[in-house]
Amino acid sequence: MYDPDPPFRPVRRPDGYLPLEDLGLIGDGTTAALVGLDGTIPWMCLPRFDSDPVFCALLDHARGGHFTVTPENLREARQWYEPDTGVLHTELRSDTGLVRVTDALALRSGADLSDDAPSGRGELVRSVRVLDGRVRLKVQVEPYGGADAHHLYSGLEVRPARNQGLRLHLRSNRPLSGLRSVQDLEQGDRLDLVLSWGRFHRHHRFDPEAMLCQTADAWRRWMRSCDYAGPQEALVRRAAITLKLCDDWANGSLVAAPTSSLPAPIGGVRNWDYRYAWIRDAAFAVFALRRIGFGGEADAFLGWVLDAFERSRRPLIMYTLDGDRVPDEIEDAGLEGYRGSSPVRWGNGAADQRQHDVYGEILGCADQWLRRGGEIQPAMWASLSGLADTAARAWRRPDQGLWEIRGEGRPFTYSVGLCQVALDRAARIAERYGLPGDVGSWRRDADRLSELILEQSWDEDAQTLSVYMDGGGVLDASLLNLPLRQVLPVDHPRMVATTRAVAERLSAGGGLLFRYLHDEHPDGLPGDEGAFVLCSFWMVDNLIGQGRLDEAEELYDSLCSRASPLGLLSEQIDPTTGVFMGNAPQAFSHIGTIASGVNLERARSASR
Repeated sequence: MYDPDPPFRPVRRPDGYLPLEDLGLIGDGTTAALVGLDGTIPWMCLPRFDSDPVFCALLDHARGGHFTVTPENLREARQWYEPDTGVLHTELRSDTGLVRVTDALALRSGADLSDDAPSGRGELVRSVRVLDGRVRLKVQVEPYGGADAHHLYSGLEVRPARNQGLRLHLRSNRPLSGLRSVQDLEQGDRLDLVLSWGRFHRHHRFDPEAMLCQTADAWRRWMRSCDYAGPQEALVRRAAITLKLCDDWANGSLVAAPTSSLPAPIGGVRNWDYRYAWIRDAAFAVFALRRIGFGGEADAFLGWVLDAFERSRRPLIMYTLDGDRVPDEIEDAGLEGYRGSSPVRWGNGAADQRQHDVYGEILGCADQWLRRGGEIQPAMWASLSGLADTAARAWRRPDQGLWEIRGEGRPFTYSVGLCQVALDRAARIAERYGLPGDVGSWRRDADRLSELILEQSWDEDAQTLSVYMDGGGVLDASLLNLPLRQVLPVDHPRMVATTRAVAERLSAGGGLLFRYLHDEHPDGLPGDEGAFVLCSFWMVDNLIGQGRLDEAEELYDSLCSRASPLGLLSEQIDPTTGVFMGNAPQAFSHIGTIASGVNLERARSASR
């Protein structure tokens, strides 16, 4: 549960790894790092989110490499964020003393995070203060694969063995004997460490305290735009920051998660690289952020995706953060995987899949953008109207669906529903602005697709819509998203029945939902998985739309209580133990926190 002032707790390392709940996220809009409850940084890719990792003990605690600042004989620890910022505090208590480590990926002085421009300095700041007693502090900088280091200017030049082209510079306010050192400190002492890349600061003032203050100020300025005042307000504000930490500020794209190959479940093979921009995930994110005051991110995303489409000549489901093709998927036998869960994967094999929902995601974003004052140029409309024409044909063809099955394509109901969204939004935009296009055909096709879903996907015996357009009664929690995208009325009898069926048949217990059952809905991969967090937020939204506000609020609160003490959520949750599974933090899950909170507050306000 999110706790801005958490108690100390013991540090656990099952199988040599911190639980995913015990990791905090910091970032600068270009890359991100995970900071452990034990003072380690077990994950950071440089210089970008999707670069090779410099530290990846997260995927191999013995060989992956880490940046550790921790007292000997560590007993317990706690973590919290500086309010409304991406600056993280970790307090660590040893047998002899107490230290506080403050971590941030530094931002430029005066940085405007709402602007489409880089704001990071290319510097990781780790600032340690001894709050009580005496400590022997271990400082270890061990890049994955090892590194050469020598004294240079006011610190150490570090060249990782696996990436000789990456030059790191480690500076400190105290002498460093090498990449491994021990500092004996007592109450009031301070140790400042700054790891830089991309440039060296031979004549640059060394002032970590000012860097941390400037970084916190930049975050607080950005958060002034947040206009949310509803249930779980503190957690929703934290979710907005988490999404921003997954955002590439210069490009306008957004990673699905800043990590790769975290398993769902532990010991399984469902381990994927999420450090890329899925059209779907980014579209969901900008919808959510716009609803609480952050419109700039939505504008930047639409421009980014249209540029990406232009370069790729056809819409892909995911891109690199620069809008290029995602690398081929490879397996890394050199890493054992989180808690022994292999394989570790880089790149993503789903990048070339056919997923028809992409057309609706983009046209939905464009419609929202235009409703809030955006201007549409002829070239942009030519691209958008072309997507509508494509959707009018594509819905008839099988695809891999929302969940990117690795088996044979099928006619997914959700994909047809999002083709309906593409046609409906294109018709709305054209009608509103008097733009050219086959508007009458788009409108007729959109209406017909809604009717076809209700007719062909419905299974009378199972009393539910089905995951496939040819019926069969097989369930998928993605059906809950159809009314949220205005494909079907949320209170239509067949949608109400489907909501009931999903709640009963896909229940994982405690308000959690499986996205589908693998014995009914094979996806081409072995093994089962955990409960998918976003699906339960979709259930909240359906309950709201059906007037069941008390049930919705109870479910929403229970889901929010599953966040980590730092307010972070993973992709999935083990329904038996409650532990996090899959890549984390996951943008999808934080989107649900925001969107359902907004929907609850609006429904409550309307009923007052």
